[in-house]
Amino acid sequence: MATILDGVSRTFGEFLLIPRLTRKEQRPDQVDLSTPLSAIEPNQLARFKINTPVVSAAMQSVSGSRLGISLARQGGLAFIFCSQDVASQAEIVRQVKMHKAGFVSSDTNATADMSLREMIELMEKTGHSTVPVTEDGSGRGRLVGLITDQDFWEFEDDLENKVAQHMTPIEEVIHGHEGITLREANQLLHRHKKNCLPILDEKGNLTSLVFKKDYEDHMRHPNELLDESKRLCVGAAINTHDYRERVPAVLEAGADALCFDSSDGFTEFQKEGIEWIRADYGPDVVIGGGNVVSAEGFDYLVETGGVDFIKVGMGGGSICITREQKGVGRGQASALLEVVERRDAYYQETGRYIPICSDGGLANDTQIVIALAMGADFVMMGRYFAMTEESPTPKTSINGQMYKPYWGEGTRRAQNWQRYGDGKSTREMVFEEGVDAYVPLVGSVAECLETTLYKLRSTMVNVGADSLAEFRDQAMLTMVSEQSVVEAGTSTVFQFTASRDVEESRWGEKN
Repeated sequence: MATILDGVSRTFGEFLLIPRLTRKEQRPDQVDLSTPLSAIEPNQLARFKINTPVVSAAMQSVSGSRLGISLARQGGLAFIFCSQDVASQAEIVRQVKMHKAGFVSSDTNATADMSLREMIELMEKTGHSTVPVTEDGSGRGRLVGLITDQDFWEFEDDLENKVAQHMTPIEEVIHGHEGITLREANQLLHRHKKNCLPILDEKGNLTSLVFKKDYEDHMRHPNELLDESKRLCVGAAINTHDYRERVPAVLEAGADALCFDSSDGFTEFQKEGIEWIRADYGPDVVIGGGNVVSAEGFDYLVETGGVDFIKVGMGGGSICITREQKGVGRGQASALLEVVERRDAYYQETGRYIPICSDGGLANDTQIVIALAMGADFVMMGRYFAMTEESPTPKTSINGQMYKPYWGEGTRRAQNWQRYGDGKSTREMVFEEGVDAYVPLVGSVAECLETTLYKLRSTMVNVGADSLAEFRDQAMLTMVSEQSVVEAGTSTVFQFTASRDVEESRWGEKN
């Protein structure tokens, strides 16, 4: 008969942290959130660390080049999705690595003969209020002017007017020349009181833009995750079908870490993939395995001797229906607690520390905190980042509210049937393990992470911890009852605050 485990399948929402002693000298801004992504060998340091314990899910609707750039600038790491052809994925990795902080490629452009109506539609679609005007309407064309939402009045001007009638012509545009340093570009912005500085090559073609807001953002968030060459760091997802072609391409493009993208990593296919990468590329490449939900799965992948970190979770994502479709999976808290316990025992036995990534099952900021308290070294999130300005999907207005489409990698829309069919290239996906949905647009990656990470730091101070390692060691958790959940809410009063409304919108929840 089947083996029945003791206990029930628990979620993060069933736990609360018990406060510990807070020392007088502790402050949230002094808490260290850096965490290892690579395995730590006995008596050695981690080969690769991230400055913020957050990575993005390897999903088409989440991890594109803009998200990769923005997340690295906040100290985290994006894993570029592998449900695309090898060349396309390598190009996205290359775009992140080639991005020079402060110099931004223009992805919203107009032509001089475009109407104001078309211009407004473009601005609403992209969310950009400053648009370069080029001869061919491309981001690398010859610059002929610049137009902003301050150059026209939507409800007063004739919307059939041409952009040329309202733009600032190139002769009057303050601009820089290719080769200018970022410091020099920012000085030009400051001196001329401008918000945007186009950078042109010797032929007058647009090469990039420098924004005042990016300078301000960098000064507020100087925690960028950079490699030894001062380039932004980025990860790449791989699968068990074509890793022999995909791994060389993404590593050549500059990927700093690899991660197998699979709902179930407890397979011989993944073990063989890890062993092949180690044999061909040596010990320095950072490799993540998973997903697993048990100590048994952890041990199987660790036996290869080549895995750096392991992802935990199955069926807990907001658009994942694996448990519903197949009856396979586990509550995220139960899965994480068991794997972390085995990880710690393995560390005691061997002296080798394997970082754990908690993937899925996070409904709000509080549960991110709980996951890290339970022993995860970092968390992987999809919906959280799908709701940001930088996710790769277009904005959509529904009843006056801006949304972005969000779909799982186990859907037909992802066109990733190889992972879910019967292994034959001629067979279409038989059933889906994800759904296709919309999530509210909530702001930039920087804005969202600022709130989330401040909550995390504040909680760590409540527990008396100065680092994530101390947080895991000192955390004390208690189960909650239905009545304690009611007690923690505001069921007995009428309450409305702007901050709470924004928070509910960010996570798509209404209490």
